[in-house]
Amino acid sequence: MIPWGGLSCCLSAAALYLLGRSSGRDAEILKSVTRVNQLKELAQLLDAEILPLIVTISGRVSSETPINCEFSGLRGVIVEETAEQHFLKHNDAGSWIQDSALMLSMSKEVPWYLDDGTDRVHVVGARGASGFALPVGIEAFEESGRSLVRGTLDYLQGLKMLGVKRIERVLPVGTSLTVVGEAAKDDVGAIRIQRPHKGPFYVSPKTIDQLIANLGKWARWYKYASVGLTVFGAYLIAKHAIRYILERRRRSELQRRVLAAAAKKSGQNNDVEKADSLSDGAKKDRLMPDLCVICLEQEYNAVFVPQIKAGIWHCRKHFP
Repeated sequence: MIPWGGLSCCLSAAALYLLGRSSGRDAEILKSVTRVNQLKELAQLLDAEILPLIVTISGRVSSETPINCEFSGLRGVIVEETAEQHFLKHNDAGSWIQDSALMLSMSKEVPWYLDDGTDRVHVVGARGASGFALPVGIEAFEESGRSLVRGTLDYLQGLKMLGVKRIERVLPVGTSLTVVGEAAKDDVGAIRIQRPHKGPFYVSPKTIDQLIANLGKWARWYKYASVGLTVFGAYLIAKHAIRYILERRRRSELQRRVLAAAAKKSGQNNDVEKADSLSDGAKKDRLMPDLCVICLEQEYNAVFVPQIKAGIWHCRKHFP
C-alpha cells in the first residue's frame, strides 16, 4: 500500500520550498533595482542608462481629472463599486436561507501619476501589479422598502428582500505609493512606469525596504514549513516502510515455523503401521503444528471450530 500521507507531505514541502525560493529571489531582485530618491533624476537616468531600466520611485497619487465618488465623497483615480442584493429564499425543506445576488460591478480609472514635488511620473497598469489593493472607501447596507404589495409579491415567489449592500473601493488622491517597474518614455516624451517584459512590478503603500523585509520573512516561513513537512513526511514514509518490513518478516517467520513444526511432527511419526491404522482426521491432526497462529510462540490450548471443516488454533493469552 502506498503511503499517500507521507508522499502528500513531501510534495507540499517541495511546493513550499519553490515558493520560498521564488520569494527570496524576488527580494534579491528588489535589492538590485535602481532607487530614485527624487523624480527629477529619472529623466537623467533614462538618458544615461541602458534600457530597459527597472527603478523604484515614491510619491503621492495625483491626477488632472480625478473621479468624485458618489457614496464616500472621496476624490480618487481608481474606483470600483459593487452592489449586492441580499434576500431570504424559501428552500425545499420549508426553511428560509440567506443568499445574495450581484446587481452591479463597475470600475473606473483616469490617467494618474506620482508627484514628489520635484517632478511627476505616470503609472500605467497598476491594478495588475503585485501588492496593489484598493482600500475600502465606504461599505453601506440599504434596507429594502416596506411596500406591502412588493413584499406580498416577493413572498409568493418564495423571497424576502433584506436590502442592498454597496461597497466602494477607492485609490484616493494624495495616497503615498511606492512603485517598482520599468521606466520609459511615451510618444510625447512623458516619463511613465509600466510593467516590464521581465522583472518585478509592484505598486504598494509600503516602502521598498518594507517590501524587501516582507518578502524575506515569507521566504523564511516557507523554508521552515518546507523543512517541517519534509521531516513529517519522511517519518510517515519510514513508519510505513518499517511496518511493511516487520509484516513481511512476521509472515516469513510464520511460514518457517509452520514448516519446521510440520517437519518435526512428520519426523517423529516412525511407526508406519500405527499411522496407517489412524483415521484421516487423526493423521491430519498429527501433521499440524502445536503453535498458536497469532503469537507463534506458545502452544495452542483452545480451538474454534466453525460449521465448516476448519479450525483456528490459538492460546488463551489472546482469546481467553
